[in-house]
Amino acid sequence: MESDDDYTKDGTVDINKKPANKKKTGTWKACPFILGDEGCERLAYYGMSTNLVNYIKKRLNLGIAASSTTVTNWQGTCYLTPLLGAFLADAYLGRYWTIAGFSLLYIIGMALLTISASVSGLKPVCNDVTCHSTSSQRTAFFVSIYLIAFGTGGIKPCVSSFGADQFDDNDEKEKKKKSSFFNWFYLSINVGALIAASALVYIQENVGWSWGFGVPAVAMAIALAFFFSGTRLYRLQPPAGSPLTRILQVFVASIRKCHVKPPHDETRLYETTDKESSIIGSRKLEHSNEFRFFDKAAVETGSDKVNGSVSPWSLCTVTQVEEVKSIIRLLPVWATGIVFSCVYSQMSTMFVQQGGYMDKHIGQNFTIPEACLSIFDTLSVIFWAPFYDLVIIPWARKYTGNERGFTQLQRMGIGLVISVFAMAAAAVLEIVRLDYVRRNNYYDLKSIPMSIFWQVPQYFLIGCAEVFTFIGQLEFFYDQAPDAMRSLCSALSLTTTSLGNYLSTLIVTIVNNVTTRHGKVGWIPDENLNRGHLDYFYWLLAILSIINFFVYLWISKWYTYKKVTVKA
Repeated sequence: MESDDDYTKDGTVDINKKPANKKKTGTWKACPFILGDEGCERLAYYGMSTNLVNYIKKRLNLGIAASSTTVTNWQGTCYLTPLLGAFLADAYLGRYWTIAGFSLLYIIGMALLTISASVSGLKPVCNDVTCHSTSSQRTAFFVSIYLIAFGTGGIKPCVSSFGADQFDDNDEKEKKKKSSFFNWFYLSINVGALIAASALVYIQENVGWSWGFGVPAVAMAIALAFFFSGTRLYRLQPPAGSPLTRILQVFVASIRKCHVKPPHDETRLYETTDKESSIIGSRKLEHSNEFRFFDKAAVETGSDKVNGSVSPWSLCTVTQVEEVKSIIRLLPVWATGIVFSCVYSQMSTMFVQQGGYMDKHIGQNFTIPEACLSIFDTLSVIFWAPFYDLVIIPWARKYTGNERGFTQLQRMGIGLVISVFAMAAAAVLEIVRLDYVRRNNYYDLKSIPMSIFWQVPQYFLIGCAEVFTFIGQLEFFYDQAPDAMRSLCSALSLTTTSLGNYLSTLIVTIVNNVTTRHGKVGWIPDENLNRGHLDYFYWLLAILSIINFFVYLWISKWYTYKKVTVKA
């Protein structure tokens, strides 16, 4: 006989829309399929994006700054489109069907990209010196990569949340396992990235771009097959209707009652008498004392009823009001992630450009593509993710008393500090490289006799910072998001990467405009980095990162964690 204890208490259902059975669905039974899907999807994404700056520079024949900004603009879009995917998932489709539908769009984009690099007439024509691309060829290329950007928009905000949905927050045993899921989730991302940064970049540079883009396309198809294979084991959180509508209702109701004074006794604020929240898939939230203006939306007045029933545009529940407060509290923390993402974006742009002017030989006959150095970022993550889970958390727990070792905010802050050292390492290397150029008059050499492996420390530090900040961010935004807005909040966290890429584009554009005045070469010259000062650019990012960290410290002290109402 099955009892109520055999079913989840968080409102999740199985694929047949029946209450999810704990013994038959979810937890680590379902997670391998989700992790496999994510690993293959990331292999596809990084397989086509890691070396994309070189394809644009060499095959489409754009300059250093132009190719870098093209990549950062595209990457920015990849992390902005998740807002659309998250909205559809939370409001209408649910996470499962959003992932499935957008994966198909992703595969179409990957296939078109492969065709644009393979088929005569669509691929640029190259000779021994340079390549020439027509406007139609460039159009086919940009259409394909922006199809991928929209495809990834439905996957990025949903997969991590979908994986976390497999653990019931109302079951203490399952809840403890959720934190480990985020570490292993990020590890799966980097296993895919490891293969992309090594084997696929080598294929692109030495075999050809048709194979270099074709393999990621196949990997994306395998990712979708992985995802569908676990269908019967998944727990699905039903869509709860438009979160934007609920947010707007609170704003409208608060403004309508702007002259109403909220009561000091919070129990007088409106809330349903049921144990469950009136919002599908959401637990009730406790009242908080911040942003008291929005409490006005939960104050009952005589004009709240329309034709005998309560209008949600006039009266909102405490839980609905607290949803809005939770989002507002998240925004300052979210904003501090933008500078970190700007630093992270240098790994696929300026780090690659810098490495292009260094000696890429391993022995006499083998040459490593400069984009392959990102493998050390991936190896860093693969090392630090399990090390954090198995060593750092137990060690920190002894001193902090926190079950997670560090709070999520402390974890992200440590990553912000490490990112400063990453930029400092890149700047110091560039100072040494340029000094070597000057002393030996190597200005016109495309590859100076200085090993590219001197870049390893900056990549390794970026990877370490990722484990603290990005994984902490994933967990923080899922944990602090209202239950019915988790995809949206995951997308919100991803937009820091989007805005970080756009910020990088803006900074590069400003730096170029300012430093090339009066005929000067500038910090980031299009033709020859040996005559520039990329080190100044890195120091600028390091200074911005320091300022950002102190702002983050102030915000962290102010932040109040979400509190869920305990059922009687």
